[in-house]
Amino acid sequence: MIDDGIVVFSRDGDVGLVELNRPPHNLLEGTLLAGLTEAFTEAVDRGCRSILLSSRLRHFCAGADLDAMASGDLAKLDLIGFLRSVEDLPIPTVAAVHGAALGGGFELALACDLIIAAESAQIGLVETTIGLFPLMGGVPRAVAHAGLARAKEIVLLGRRHRPSTLERWGLINQVVPDEALRDASLSLARQLAAGPTVAYQAVKRLANHTAAHGVFAGDELTTEVGGPVWDSDDLATGLAAFFASGVADGVFSGS
Repeated sequence: MIDDGIVVFSRDGDVGLVELNRPPHNLLEGTLLAGLTEAFTEAVDRGCRSILLSSRLRHFCAGADLDAMASGDLAKLDLIGFLRSVEDLPIPTVAAVHGAALGGGFELALACDLIIAAESAQIGLVETTIGLFPLMGGVPRAVAHAGLARAKEIVLLGRRHRPSTLERWGLINQVVPDEALRDASLSLARQLAAGPTVAYQAVKRLANHTAAHGVFAGDELTTEVGGPVWDSDDLATGLAAFFASGVADGVFSGS
C-alpha cells in the first residue's frame, strides 16, 4: 500500500484502488498530482489490470488549490501532460464521483475511461466564475464528449450540473444512488480487471487517437495496435473457449 496522506493506493485483487485524501476537499496542487502519478505508476508496475479512482473525503475533488494558483506554483506544472498520462495508462480506469467534482476535479474524472457518479454529485467546469478557463484540457475533452454547442454551454456558463444531465449529454457513463456508488464502481472495475487487458489497451489507444485526430487517423493506427492483440494469450484463450462450448466464457489472464 502507498499512503502518503494525500493519496492512498491499495489493491482489490487485480484492481488498483487509488483514493484521494487531501483535506478538506482534495484541491489540486503539485503534491497531490505527484501522489496520483506515483499511485497510477504503482498500479501498472504491480500488474493491476484496472484502476478505480475515488475519494475518501466529502468531495471527489473541488478543483484547483487557489492558493497554489495565486502563488504561481500551479502555472509551473505540466497540467496537460499530467492529464494525458492518465488517459494513456495501459489499463482501463474508472472514476467514482461523489460530492463536488469541479474544474480540475471534473477534468481529472474526464481523463478516466469511464465515470460513475452518485446522483447527488455536483459536477462542472466552473473556471469562468473566477475569470479563468479550464487549464487541464477540459475544453477539448468536453467538445469530444458532448459536441461543440454543449461544451461551450458547460464552460462559458460555468454551472454546476446534476450527473443525470451530464449523463444525457454524454460526459458521464452511469449515475447511481449515493449509497450504491462504491459497489457499482468497484463491480465495474473488477469486470474490467477480468477482461482481455491487451485488447483493452488497443481500444484505449484507438479511441484516444481517433478523438484527437479523426476517424481516418484511427483507421491508420488499427493495424499497428492489432499486432499485440493477435499474439495475445487472451485471444487464444477466448477462441478456445468459444470453439469448445459455443459461448464466449474464456477466463482471461491479461497477457
